[in-house]
Amino acid sequence: MSMRAVLEVIALDVEDAVAAQAGGADRLELVTDMAADGLTPPAVTVAAIRVAVDIPLRVMLRLADGFSAGGAGGPARLARVAGELRAAGAEEFVLGFLDEEGGVDLGAVERVAAALDGCPWTFHRAIDRAADRDALRKQLDGLSGLDTYLTAGAAGGVDDGLPVLVAEAARSGQPGYEQRIMAGGGLRLDHVPELLAAGIDAFHIGGAARPGGWDGPVSVAAVARWRATLDGAGAGAVAGAGAG
Repeated sequence: MSMRAVLEVIALDVEDAVAAQAGGADRLELVTDMAADGLTPPAVTVAAIRVAVDIPLRVMLRLADGFSAGGAGGPARLARVAGELRAAGAEEFVLGFLDEEGGVDLGAVERVAAALDGCPWTFHRAIDRAADRDALRKQLDGLSGLDTYLTAGAAGGVDDGLPVLVAEAARSGQPGYEQRIMAGGGLRLDHVPELLAAGIDAFHIGGAARPGGWDGPVSVAAVARWRATLDGAGAGAVAGAGAG
């Protein structure tokens, strides 16, 4: 019997975090400033959320809008911020940096990963803006702590990227494809059955957890609906696999 699918919910504050956990989230992604697609939250917020909930937290390491690490001094700043967040109780992270050509900024990623010292981390949707997804994955292969790619399969979101997600899931275990795929970015409930059938077992929601938009809080009911859908569809997928 497979483990239940992982549901990760974006949280901006303690209220969000408590609601997401109550609704059945397995993990939170902590960010601030969704107008810039999510930046590093203050250490004090991370510490408060760490006290308020007991599910895992992944904290965003991103200091400015876009996918650059922030120029020559950027990686050092990011590494310093990572240290401050770890001191505040953060144990898992989210990051991803590209160069101007759309290749992975390997130097920046390696510098920040070194500061995490083995903490697990997600390479986020920068992969969906990369010039060559396959090359990026192979360059990052074996980097300490990297266990997840958060991806929609395409810059435009899961609607556009679904075939890519299914194809990448089929390569699971190959070099560069050992990491878990977490589907996110314009993800809807109606995408879930096809993704589960493809073997994808992790899902990331932000706006879908907030019926009132980003100015409103995470809704317990909305998260619970995702939890029930993942568990129901997951049970069906497992039963279907067994019937073959």
